[in-house]
Amino acid sequence: MSAPSNPEGVTGRLVTWIHDVTWDDVPAEVRTRAAHLLLDGLGCALVGAQLPWSRLATEAVLGIEGGGDAVVIGTGRTSTPVGAALLNSTYIQGFELDDFHPLAPLHSASLLLPSLLATAGHTGRDVSGRELLLAALVGFEVGPRIGYSIGGTAMLSRGWHSGPVFGASSAAAACAKLRGLDPAQTEDALGFAATQSAGLMSAQYEAMGKRMQHGFAARNGFYSAALAAAGYTGIDQVYEREYGGYVAVYGEGHPTDPEAIVRGLGESWETTLAMVKSWAVMGGLHGAVQAAQALRGRLAGGAVERTERIERIDIRVGDVIYHHGWWPPQRPLEAIGGQMNIGYATAVTLLDGTALPEQFTAARLDADDVWRLLERTHVTLDRSIDELPLTERFQTHVTLTFADGSTDTERVISPHGSPADPITNDEVVAKFRRLTDRVMAPERAGAIVEAVQGLAEAPSIAPLVALLAPPVGRALD
Repeated sequence: MSAPSNPEGVTGRLVTWIHDVTWDDVPAEVRTRAAHLLLDGLGCALVGAQLPWSRLATEAVLGIEGGGDAVVIGTGRTSTPVGAALLNSTYIQGFELDDFHPLAPLHSASLLLPSLLATAGHTGRDVSGRELLLAALVGFEVGPRIGYSIGGTAMLSRGWHSGPVFGASSAAAACAKLRGLDPAQTEDALGFAATQSAGLMSAQYEAMGKRMQHGFAARNGFYSAALAAAGYTGIDQVYEREYGGYVAVYGEGHPTDPEAIVRGLGESWETTLAMVKSWAVMGGLHGAVQAAQALRGRLAGGAVERTERIERIDIRVGDVIYHHGWWPPQRPLEAIGGQMNIGYATAVTLLDGTALPEQFTAARLDADDVWRLLERTHVTLDRSIDELPLTERFQTHVTLTFADGSTDTERVISPHGSPADPITNDEVVAKFRRLTDRVMAPERAGAIVEAVQGLAEAPSIAPLVALLAPPVGRALD
């Protein structure tokens, strides 16, 4: 076994932990949570596989990569490991329903499931469920810590799509663990991953490509570990290098914390902080949806009467949500823009009581009742929120002003799903069922739940992969 280039450095300590951590080192409740996060990701992939933009992505990628042995979830088709990793991630991210780390923003399941399934097939051996879960746990732990080192949520405010910036490292670490790479090889893999990190948040306005950017990171993580396994060397000490190192470059001109990468490894568990989403909007908008639901519940009369009485909507948020989730929308709005815009999410929830796939059809996105409320929406940046503890910085304040001058306000400090109010494992299963009811028979969905919940004892992941392979229905068409 080869040691890292500098065992006492940040990168050296990280790759040593990745190599050394065992199943028994991880608390049972963390292992169980990781399995449910993977189940949530699979539910998102299955409902996302046949969305209109996903079908375009499928034809484009398969036209480039061609066929292969790797399963493309929910399509009945196969591709190369790279093609499958890219598409399976794109499906998980297909409708903004997948997990989200609120303090170092990235969507871990969309990184880990695709890259690990691709790696499992590429190794040519029968991977056990426990091996897959442990490798996924490594990724759940590494990704947010890389994010913390360069500012966490501040990366969103600066315009980076933080998930792809942190995510290649997460996927590479997980794939290195699944391949059994030694610390020196894992250092090479992370060096490759770090140099491929990128992602622009301007993709959120109208680009289908926003849904694929985590896929680029998943693909890069897969490739990084595969290159390292073949003996092709990457950047050493990539996180702490002063010139051209990851933290130095991505944190340039801003506060950084390289030690955050290894702080608490094996003691505190980032896996338990991942936010499972209840609605099909970006994570920072869950407070707005929850506030709108509460306000809607307090309004008397029918739906038309309720909304026609609203003369003004005021929303007050902190820096991250404001810069990531607010711009004056233009009509007609694309689905991705609606899912990222706090004004649209609030307006449609006031009208419909929820923000799920049906709220982002072309007809709903261009509906007159929604735009009447959007034209009355005003969003304010409250910098005092950014002085609060990290767990409170996604708080949202929504005030409705009515025709008679009266007002009603709802404040959400920590939306359901956040670390302060996490979604339970039973709720994750219920969400999986609600999503997959749209696209598959309940018997198949139940078999997938059973397979994922039994991964820790499964001698092979092949039965689960077989359940994921057949085509699913179309959630929106």
